[in-house]
Amino acid sequence: MWQGLQSITDYKKKTSPVADHDVLLPDKLNNFFARFEDNTVPPTRPATKTCGLSFTAANVRKTFKCVNPRKAAGPDGIPGRVLRACADQLAGVFTDIFNQSLSQSAVPTCFKRATIVPVPKKAKVTELNDYRPVALTSVIMKCFERLVKDHITSILPDTLDPLQFAYRPNRSTDDAIAITLHTALTHLDKRNTYVRMLFIDYSSAFNTIVPSKLVIKLETLGLDPALCNWVLDFLTGRPQVVRVGNNISTPLILNTGAPQGCVLSPLLYSLFTHDCVAKHASNSIIKFADDTTVVGLITNNDETAYREEVRALGVWCQENNLSLNVNKTKEMIVDFRKQEREHPPIHIEGTVVEKVESFKFLGVHITDKLNWSTHTDSVVKKAQQRLFNLRRLKKFGLSPKSLTNFYRCTIESILSGCITAWYGNCSAHNRKALQRVVRTAQRITGGKLPALQDTYTTRCHRKAKKIIKDNNHPSHCLFTPLSSRRRGQYRCIKAGTERLKNSFYLKAIRLLNSHH
Repeated sequence: MWQGLQSITDYKKKTSPVADHDVLLPDKLNNFFARFEDNTVPPTRPATKTCGLSFTAANVRKTFKCVNPRKAAGPDGIPGRVLRACADQLAGVFTDIFNQSLSQSAVPTCFKRATIVPVPKKAKVTELNDYRPVALTSVIMKCFERLVKDHITSILPDTLDPLQFAYRPNRSTDDAIAITLHTALTHLDKRNTYVRMLFIDYSSAFNTIVPSKLVIKLETLGLDPALCNWVLDFLTGRPQVVRVGNNISTPLILNTGAPQGCVLSPLLYSLFTHDCVAKHASNSIIKFADDTTVVGLITNNDETAYREEVRALGVWCQENNLSLNVNKTKEMIVDFRKQEREHPPIHIEGTVVEKVESFKFLGVHITDKLNWSTHTDSVVKKAQQRLFNLRRLKKFGLSPKSLTNFYRCTIESILSGCITAWYGNCSAHNRKALQRVVRTAQRITGGKLPALQDTYTTRCHRKAKKIIKDNNHPSHCLFTPLSSRRRGQYRCIKAGTERLKNSFYLKAIRLLNSHH
């Protein structure tokens, strides 16, 4: 059976008459992306009993029918539309293959092949690190991974790091930003306080996962040892090539890291870093995948706990083979005290971390004054560029309904991105600038469009109700019900400043109480 699959995955190296530099680039990138590889022999797997996990034909059929037919095919050349169209005919065969793979704790090599397509991170590429390695892998394997991922997430403990907001139900960047701001604003409401935020950047975080260490962590989380061995085999002995244009590098076998493009990789990364948590009560480590932020709450200028936290994080990174990129790591200090003081810098690995006045945190520009002019200016500029496209579409004769759909998808989505976290503290000037874009779009589409204030109110109310229903949400404890005689009412959070009063959680509680 394995041999039959292997035969359909052979592919030939393409060539074209290009410069020598272009021919060498794929090989250079292949070696660069594998620079954390420290061995060529995959770790040995301890003998375990057969994995108890298995899938039914109905599970596999349903997964095949959910495949996006527009996604690129992997090295085996099998497109998603074939799996989707022939799900009924193929489900039985692949159910047997998947279950045999699980029972043997082994993944066939043809499923592990990857073609790396380097995607530039910025407009002008100056070094190899300016490329993001995106892996094209087998669509069949992605379906298999999706089934395994659903099983793993269903058995994970509810207590798993509540401040990891990625790849979990009812969690988003809005939640990560809102809880970061609430933590800071609540502390700044007290006397003689300030906040230091350290925005960590890792070098190729996904590529540095050590499979043997990951497996130990998975077992401590309660996963079946045989399934852990399957994960170990999935991450080791992976043949990959890099494709640049028509040029393909020579194959390289990898035994470290989780390819960016695999369905399981994000989940495995979050499980690998689940034990990266704050050691001191006055600090928080907030994570969204590999975006890690250390929030230090400083009182009476005592930074001992914060500096110890940063040092401990550096030690944790060394123990787990994660490489901190100090040059891209930034720190922002929020201090509203009238008397200005000099804040000594933070050092990581002997290098001073740069202090910044503004930082783009999960797509939202946060400043050390916690105002939103920088963010709204950026959002308005981006939205106005798309208004040009809206005008062009109107000239081509598109219907008002199609124009409205275009606005909702490409302009409103920009204006309202993470709106629950930042809109409440916007100045009147900022709000007018945002609403001008909506009015301009309304004139072009010829239909009524919702005001941003209404969008903000609706989303705050909806998100608050979701948090209340989720007992494991890190913000659930902020919504405290009042006595039974006042059913449906929630205790208001005391606020001494307008900044805290206008933040998401306080606004959400007021909305819930007013809707009652």
